[in-house]
Amino acid sequence: MFSPMIFVYAFLILLAIAGPLVYIYHRVKTGRRGKAPLLAQIFTFFGVLAVMSVTLFSQGAMAAGEAAAAELVNTDAFASGMGYIAAALAVGLSGIGGGIAVSASAAAALGALSENDSIFGKSIVYVGMAEGLALYGLLIGFMILSRL
Repeated sequence: MFSPMIFVYAFLILLAIAGPLVYIYHRVKTGRRGKAPLLAQIFTFFGVLAVMSVTLFSQGAMAAGEAAAAELVNTDAFASGMGYIAAALAVGLSGIGGGIAVSASAAAALGALSENDSIFGKSIVYVGMAEGLALYGLLIGFMILSRL
């Protein structure tokens, strides 16, 4: 029922989580900073998770013949699935980028506003421009979904 490779993948995922955490624990215990290794561990974990999910989900396509796999790629279900993924990436990544931009511009605007109250109009424009990133991504996501 389950392939033995699933257990190997599960072990590799657990190793990708636990291995760097032990290293980070020893760094913090000795008084060194653990922020950079923790960020590296997070990116490594999600990279391993992405690779493992692609390999696990592609086993069904590999089991089918080449002709059946070609038919699978050329179906409307595959195209609509890729469209949904594209819309989700457009909305998600623009939301993340907009959040980063708003956090930076709003912090700077509040700092400048505490020094001089007359620049409120200028600072709110920059925060609004950063917010526009997320709105444009949402608009693109709706445009992609309207085509499906």
